[in-house]
Amino acid sequence: MMVARFGLLRLTAWMLALALSACGYTTEQELRGFVDAERAALRPVSKAIPPPKPFEAANYDEEGKPDPFSKQAFVQSMVGPSKATKPSIASPELARTKEPLEAIALDSMALVGVLAQEGRKVALVRADGKLHQIVPGAYMGQNMGKVTKVEDTRITVREMVQDDLGEWSVRSTILKLQEMSK
Repeated sequence: MMVARFGLLRLTAWMLALALSACGYTTEQELRGFVDAERAALRPVSKAIPPPKPFEAANYDEEGKPDPFSKQAFVQSMVGPSKATKPSIASPELARTKEPLEAIALDSMALVGVLAQEGRKVALVRADGKLHQIVPGAYMGQNMGKVTKVEDTRITVREMVQDDLGEWSVRSTILKLQEMSK
């Protein structure tokens, strides 16, 4: 048994020596010579960069022409004159007098309760540390928000928002009842 183990150990040592000898002997000088030869064979290919075109300033005679930096000129160039001059859906909202809660952002308000008063639901909203009574048709929030529905656990607000091109769109926001922590 001992002889078999010794023979197996000797065979393993020979195989290891044979495997390591296959790697060969390389000096640092040979390696540097190879890298230098490869670098010499490599030639970068680059195209000549053309010279820049000379700047030509354009004269702008502003007399009788619209301001090129106005928002209206930008909108007209983006959507065309037919869309830019169409009547806005927000025109009636812009003409009315603002209510006090329209100066406060909707996300800083909290619905704290709903009451039934004379057969209609009245929401209690906390904003700026004060409690406000809200009924359908009231305005709140900074985006011309109009309360469309008061339910037991939430109120629905229709907001009108303007995009970068001046187009108005309507979105619906829900303010949910906030649970009081004890």
